[in-house]
Amino acid sequence: MTDHSTGPATRRRGALRGSLWLGLLALPAVAFFLVFSYAPMAGLVVAFKEFDISKGIFGSPWNGLDNFRYFFSSGDAGRILLNTLLLNVLFLAATLAAGVTLALMLNELRGRYFKRVAQSTIFFPYFVSPVVIAIMLQVLLSGPAGSGGAVNDALAGFGLPTVSWYTEPGPWPWILTAVKVWQLGGYMSVIFLAAITSIPEDVYEAGQIDGASRAQMAFRITLPLLKPTAAVLLVLGVGRIFYGDFGTIYAIVGDNGTLFPTTDVIDTYVFRSLRQIGDFGTTAAIGLFQSVVGFVLVATAVLIQRRYSKETSLL
Repeated sequence: MTDHSTGPATRRRGALRGSLWLGLLALPAVAFFLVFSYAPMAGLVVAFKEFDISKGIFGSPWNGLDNFRYFFSSGDAGRILLNTLLLNVLFLAATLAAGVTLALMLNELRGRYFKRVAQSTIFFPYFVSPVVIAIMLQVLLSGPAGSGGAVNDALAGFGLPTVSWYTEPGPWPWILTAVKVWQLGGYMSVIFLAAITSIPEDVYEAGQIDGASRAQMAFRITLPLLKPTAAVLLVLGVGRIFYGDFGTIYAIVGDNGTLFPTTDVIDTYVFRSLRQIGDFGTTAAIGLFQSVVGFVLVATAVLIQRRYSKETSLL
């Protein structure tokens, strides 16, 4: 007697039922992205219009590429594009290096509780508000009432000249990079630690049999096997290389025009233009340019990754 319960038709019905359940589970996420990510894209047409708030987005007259021409001929475009690229390259390189280094160090700790305390301590800055970071930095660099600050006190202690940090734009790319490392180093290390735990133990046992020291195993086994994780984080970081971390930079720099030569990035420029000038068309054009360049960069990074390291490629 044939058992029809496991026939092709039954299996197809089961697969269809499973797909329907998966579709229902995905429905809230799909609705969320449609409402909050895709529907607002209709507003991008403002980049090609002479926006008049009384006529609305679709009633305002078209002006072609005038908003883009205005931005690129304003004299600010080169400065903010260079600052955005430079700061993000510094942030990406420094946080990746800090994450790998901290993960290797934490992996070598043997005390279980000490390891957990250390991991939690370095992860904590990730949750600190940019406003709190700005206040801490101000206390360190200029003091509570602009009276000098701990850094200047330390410089004076070594007989070095003090620095008026908030009027000197030169050191700020490095100061902001140090802030990002402090803020994201622990977060990155957790990702790399998760990757380290997935390395098979027999790889380390083979290293021990060959007589490798702990340092040799860290640099010749652990570090090379973290390459796929670092490649994925690098590609994701390249995709956001034209986004300037508005929250942190604006909280720290604010409207201090003296520091704009090295700290003004696309996001802070757009916010300031929108607040002071109220030019919606130009700000939308800058945002669209930022998104298109980010897409091109991440696509290029993925293609390069596929070309040289197909096994770690995202696509």
